[in-house]
Amino acid sequence: MNIPNILTLARIVFIPLLVVLFYLPFNWSMPVAAGLFALASITDWLDGYLARRWNQSTPFGAFLDPVADKLMVAVALALLIERFDTLVLTLPALVIIGREIVISALREWMAEMGKRGMVAVSWIGKLKTTLQMVALLILLAFPPGHELAIIGVVVLYAAAILTLWSMAQYLKAAWPHLSRSM
Repeated sequence: MNIPNILTLARIVFIPLLVVLFYLPFNWSMPVAAGLFALASITDWLDGYLARRWNQSTPFGAFLDPVADKLMVAVALALLIERFDTLVLTLPALVIIGREIVISALREWMAEMGKRGMVAVSWIGKLKTTLQMVALLILLAFPPGHELAIIGVVVLYAAAILTLWSMAQYLKAAWPHLSRSM
């Protein structure tokens, strides 16, 4: 166990706390839930940075980090789908969740073939993740109809567009291997 892995585990522990905070009937619960999500987002960046900087990358961390990220994002999106209760938010949320499932399966399959590097994270994926985290932070902090929530939805759509773009790039890179196995 090292600090990067502890930070990753902390993100998983934050998930039930996020859900509890989200449903608390107090005025302060939304901004505190958003703050917890922000802290989780920072630990996502920090654990990777520290693992590389301190040369503490482990197979456990390499497995758990993307799992923690995807769980945190999927839970936040599920909570927001309920809160907003509209197709306007549900559509980009489902695009993002669906893409994560497809790309996770693709990465696992490519890794089994020894070609994981062909579906490594790109700059588009990093930009998508940044926009996604900003959108989720805003949407967790502000109620539907608030001016900033509207901005959050717009940013979530930008993240969803980048999600589709990055998925197309990953599938294009993997297509020669996928088509041979048909």
